[in-house]
Amino acid sequence: MLRYTMHSIAATGISSEGVKAEFAEHAKEEQQHAMAVAERINQLGGKPNFNPDGLLSRSASQYVEGENLVDMIKENLIAERIAVDHYRELIRFFGDKDPTTRVMMERILTNEEEHANDMLDLLAAQEEKPAVPKKASAP
Repeated sequence: MLRYTMHSIAATGISSEGVKAEFAEHAKEEQQHAMAVAERINQLGGKPNFNPDGLLSRSASQYVEGENLVDMIKENLIAERIAVDHYRELIRFFGDKDPTTRVMMERILTNEEEHANDMLDLLAAQEEKPAVPKKASAP
């Protein structure tokens, strides 16, 4: 969420407006994911951790801003691929033990896969290369 927010503000270049809008939309959706997970933790009797002091240690990916628009897109693509792998692991972990949480994770995974595809399409457009065919993936 933080990387997308920064990129939605800092991106520059002749074709940056559409990319900035995509970054902003993804930031909003990532915040929705965080809120849904926090609410589920609360429902299960836990306490969501929003303390910024440990944010880096709790993050699945690194925070890298990127030097230019293409770098920003690449960093977001890398982070989305990490997120996809992370949510797949969580889905396997919850399995039949907690179907409500598993289903929530499956919904988030679908959105993360869409984000990764969006970044791949943006990267192809910026590099003026045809997009690599997307593989269908199963959770």
